[in-house]
Amino acid sequence: MWLRSTWLAVVYTDRGGVLIVADASVRLALTQPSRTPPDFIMLELLTLGDYFGTLVFAVTGGLAAAEKKLDLGGFVLLAFVTGVGGGTLRDLILNRGLVFWAEEPAYIVLCVSGAVLVFFVAHRLPRLHKALVWSDAVGLAVFAVIGSAIALESGARPLVAILMGVLTATGGGVIREMIRNEIPLMLHREIYMSAALAGSGVLVGLDSLGAPTWVAIWVGAGVAFALRGAGIVFDLHPPTYSSARRSSASAPDDG
Repeated sequence: MWLRSTWLAVVYTDRGGVLIVADASVRLALTQPSRTPPDFIMLELLTLGDYFGTLVFAVTGGLAAAEKKLDLGGFVLLAFVTGVGGGTLRDLILNRGLVFWAEEPAYIVLCVSGAVLVFFVAHRLPRLHKALVWSDAVGLAVFAVIGSAIALESGARPLVAILMGVLTATGGGVIREMIRNEIPLMLHREIYMSAALAGSGVLVGLDSLGAPTWVAIWVGAGVAFALRGAGIVFDLHPPTYSSARRSSASAPDDG
């Protein structure tokens, strides 16, 4: 079922959902245009969200390069791995042939554009920090559901599909921090990976229950965005090993 790339052709399933099939030569097209408007809206927003998320992730990669005072080549490298790294790992693990950005070079253009933009205006971007954080949350949510959807379409089992959603949403950031010799914040201080896990899990769960495709996508993305947003607004952090040890040490003995 589901999708292979952001160039989308749509076939309606017998349960009222949509089957999204990849075709790099086909833009958004409906086989039965008389069907429900939510499908049109869902596909348009999903496509835009995928491009938007790639650009935002690329910008965050550029900002990471600015922190290390790299040259333009370094900016492009970190922007590229952040923007498409997670999806690349997903496609390689699922053995999907050409990775998505090799079939659709628009992703390369977006990553390079983000890198060049940050290279020249990085000193002004701190003013836009809040907007970038929220934009990143949108990208996280979209990438999580797209990753799980592609895995399901490729025949992956539900648990693998969930993990592919998490990998798509977070893999690029992990690669970026490995290049910078840093521990990714998402691994120890942010509600980030857990948000992607929840969104992917909801999508796969709803799909297994027979929910319409557009419902599973919207709800899954909404859950991921809501959890990430809660972490941003309320400054929530997952428990770390040291805090867990302190809690255990302070607990009274039963004896």
